Order: sequence, then structure tokens, then C-alpha cells
Amino acid sequence: MDALRLQGDEPADATVEALFTGGHVARFNTLMRWFTTSGQPLPDGLPEPARDYLRATATAPDWVDWTVMEEARRFFIDNDVHISTALSFASMPACYMVPHVARLLSATHSLDYPSRRMAETGQFTIYLMQPDAFEAGGRFLPSAQKVRLLHASIRRHLREAGRWPEPVAICQEDMLGGLMMFSIQVLDALDRLGVHMTQQGAEAYYYAWYVVGAILGCDPAVIPPDLRAAREFSDRYMLRHMGPSDEGAHLTRQLIELYEEVVPGTLLDPVVPALIRFLVGDTAADWLQVPRSRWDDIIKIAPALLGVLERFEDRGPWAAQVSDRLGRLITRLELTSLTRGRVMHYALPEDLEPAHGVPATGRWSPPPPITTP
Repeated sequence: MDALRLQGDEPADATVEALFTGGHVARFNTLMRWFTTSGQPLPDGLPEPARDYLRATATAPDWVDWTVMEEARRFFIDNDVHISTALSFASMPACYMVPHVARLLSATHSLDYPSRRMAETGQFTIYLMQPDAFEAGGRFLPSAQKVRLLHASIRRHLREAGRWPEPVAICQEDMLGGLMMFSIQVLDALDRLGVHMTQQGAEAYYYAWYVVGAILGCDPAVIPPDLRAAREFSDRYMLRHMGPSDEGAHLTRQLIELYEEVVPGTLLDPVVPALIRFLVGDTAADWLQVPRSRWDDIIKIAPALLGVLERFEDRGPWAAQVSDRLGRLITRLELTSLTRGRVMHYALPEDLEPAHGVPATGRWSPPPPITTP
């Protein structure tokens, strides 16, 4: 993995460098607000480096298996509420469990408002799983193009300011690690929730993120090609890097407070930390300083409740259709709460505020084993 820590995303990095050195960032951000769908003509006045990049990255790789992608979309429709739950309460805390990733997110997470990261992730996932995601009029590919440039701009800011202790921020290893958070970690959370999944459905869901990784600038040659290889990479990555950090605890606290605002009233507020603890386990939850409550035991009945829902869906096509529509409605209501009714535009930050700097703290090391006399 050491070589992967030295590599960024060359096409996106070169484009961002040209935009910044040419003084084009503000104009690029303004024009990009109106470029939102595939097949849409590129705006007049777009800086040439950006025009070249957008043309070169405008389509999905030619090796994509569209039959498997349709299976992945169907998997998402059948499990959209569960996947949204896993993304919010397992994937994001898993990101916070990696200290250097938590420090990176601390540098950009709250530039506008605490829910921005979740809003961007939710919107991106919904765009991905639309039937027209890769067709003219779809919103996914333009969003992916912008996300690559956003990552490249963060790499540049941290490098120029000397605010990142490692050679490359958002390096290839961390990009692959992020891919695992939104694929393997989600599937693990679905299993813990008791969601019934077929091997074919799980493989299709991972394949969709395999394609996403290539579109987001991961080298296809190093992306784990299947679930088994992804599991091995995810385990190595987490064992190598995970641990407690002040930034991880702070981001987790923000996440809990955010969803406590979404949950009506205050009576059910403890459900949020209890669900995080249930999905990530006690060790990780303690690292992230997730508070304990009596709900930690109550939440363990979640798989049984989901089992009742799945039995309802099995009563016939009409029940499955009702459940799917209700799931899509809940997912969109959650996203609307996070976005505050806005569309996330993934603009390039022209600078990173000093208040969001990255402290140059050392990497956490596990303590030695306790020996008894």
C-alpha cells in the first residue's frame, strides 16, 4: 500500500493546478453551477483546461457491465432506507475511525454547515442509482467530475499550505479506503441489521462502487475486483490505520447532533448514538466517544423488526411496491433535511479557512498487551 500513498489523481490534479495558476477558479465555479446533466453543452467561457478535462471524463468506462449495474440499481431500490441508514450510521463513523481521514474531513467538513458531507454523499448515491445515471440527462457523471476536482483542490490547498504531514492528501490508498466505506462497510451494516441479501445482490452492489471508483479517479488496476478481494483490502486498510482521535470524536458528535435534529422531538434522540454503537461495535464506538444509554440494548431488536417488514414485502408484488415507494420517500425526505432543500454543487474551495486546519499530530499506536504476573 505504500506506493498508493504517493499517488493522487493526475488528470484532476493537473486541471486544478491550471485553474488556480490561471486565476480561473471563481469563473469555473460560477459556470459549473449550470452544468448539471450529462449531454449538456459545456458553458461558453469555460477555461480550456477544464473543458479538456470535462470532455475526457464525460462517459463511463467502456468495460462496464450494464446488466450488473441494473442489478445493483434494483438492489438499491429494494434496500434504499437500509442503505441510507448504513451510510449515515456505519460508513461515516467508519471514516472517522481513521485518524488521518478524520483530520482531513475536519479541514473541509464544516466550511458551510455540519450536514454538508452527508448531504453530498446522499445526493451522490441517489444520482448513481437513477435509471438514467449514465445517460444524457443524468446527473451522476457531472457530479463525479466535480467531486474529482474538489478532491484535487483539497490536495493542492493542503500541499501548498504545508498543512498535511504526509506526501499526498486523498491519495490512491485513501480513495480506495473510502470506496470500502461505502461498499463493504454498508454491506456489513446491512447484515448486522438483519437485511436479507443474496450473494448476487451484494456482488452487484459492490460492482457499482467498483465502477464509481474508476470514475472518481482510482486506478482500475488496483481497485479490488470483487467482494472477496475488497474484504481483504478493507481489513488491511482498517487494521493499518484505524484508532481514536480528537477529530474523529468531534465529527461523530456533529453527526449525532445532526440526526438528533432530524428525529422529531427529544424522546428518541438516544436512538441515534445507540444505532451507531450497534453498527460499528463497542470498541470503535468508544474510540469515537459515542455516548451509552439504555437504548443500546433496545436497538438490538432492529433485525427482528426488519424481519417483520421483509415478511410484509413477501406477501405479494403489491406489498413490495408499497414498501419500495415508502422507502424512496423516506430516503428523499432524509436527503431534503440534510441539504436544506439545496442542490450540492461540489464547488472548488478557493481556500481552506485557518479555523479548519489540520493539526500535525502523530498517528495513534495501539498500547502494548496487558500482562498479568
